[in-house]
Amino acid sequence: MSIYQATIFWQRQSEEAFIDAKYSRAHTWSFDGGVTIDASSSPSVVPLPYSKPDNVDPEEAFVASLSSCHMLFFLHFAAKSGYIVESYEDSATGIMSKNAHGKMAMTEVILKPRVTWQQSKESIDKQTIDNLHHQAHEACFIANSVYTEIKIE
Repeated sequence: MSIYQATIFWQRQSEEAFIDAKYSRAHTWSFDGGVTIDASSSPSVVPLPYSKPDNVDPEEAFVASLSSCHMLFFLHFAAKSGYIVESYEDSATGIMSKNAHGKMAMTEVILKPRVTWQQSKESIDKQTIDNLHHQAHEACFIANSVYTEIKIE
């Protein structure tokens, strides 16, 4: 068993009444390695100026977390299979809509990884790449923790 921790901190500004719902949603996420990230609600959920669009929002972090976990396992399985990955880039997208229970949820995450291999493309066929992605998806802790549909394109 492993335990992971994050510290989330928000503070009301002195000029904010709070009970009128006109307060900043900007806050910070601090992690055990010492990194602190500026966070906020998404402007698509809480309008400006109460959200900070430059900050990471929970929905973006959810998509990034799934993508990152998938990538790390993909790299592991590629290395284990003797393939050398030069770079991996994913333009992941999350789709927020009503789920089967009528509640707003991240119902789908689409991963669009682009992998550059040291080997020539001809030496790694599509079935091998698909199998590496399947293994990564099956092993990903985050994917195994959610009901969101995760597609790999």
